[in-house]
Amino acid sequence: MVTPWMSYRGVDLFRPAGMSAYAYVTGRMELDADGAPNAYHPNDTGLDALANAGYPGGGWRNVLVQDPANPARPFVQRIGPTAGYFLSKTSLFDPAGEATDPKTYVDSVAIPYIVFPGDFYNLTGTGVMGDFVVARNLLSGEVSTAIVADGGPAAAELGEVSLGLATALGGTNPNPRNGAGKPRGPFKYVVFPRSFASPKWPLSRQQIEQRALGCLATAGGWTTFDALFE
Repeated sequence: MVTPWMSYRGVDLFRPAGMSAYAYVTGRMELDADGAPNAYHPNDTGLDALANAGYPGGGWRNVLVQDPANPARPFVQRIGPTAGYFLSKTSLFDPAGEATDPKTYVDSVAIPYIVFPGDFYNLTGTGVMGDFVVARNLLSGEVSTAIVADGGPAAAELGEVSLGLATALGGTNPNPRNGAGKPRGPFKYVVFPRSFASPKWPLSRQQIEQRALGCLATAGGWTTFDALFE
């Protein structure tokens, strides 16, 4: 095993010589439902618990869209299949989209994404929202592409992912309320800093896959990053 490029909260990050891409392995997986239009409901019947959105305390403003007519309360969707639900947002979003349109944000169920803790995001070289990722379940072999789409608490550990990524890596109906249904790991992630598209969002799942696999191929494939851990 080569010398780590850096370590973050007990996780070693490895970077091939001459590359900005890096890889890390963690057995931790936490589930992020943000961006899914049915993530949170005023009656606490959404995919995730209202407490995880900081509601009814003041922390909800970092997770839920404010009502344009009354910014002191969260916006409740009025039309569509998720009418009646609050609307949660992601750090990656369409700057040209309406704040109250679910399509403006990255749907946790539909799109595989990873979450950058705040302190990790602030480190030089770790990348930005919209960068592309490939991930592999080292226990089962499942592989998925992904995108960096949300930010977590400043002091959080690595390993928080969308419901879509948890499913793609072997999970079954992953439940962000209690962690049930998430896959067993460990998991290897390869991040390609500054690989984001222009515009960064919206992108289809197919576009994410194409771009992420292109980054991996340019870097020499999985062999390049597996060699870092030998």
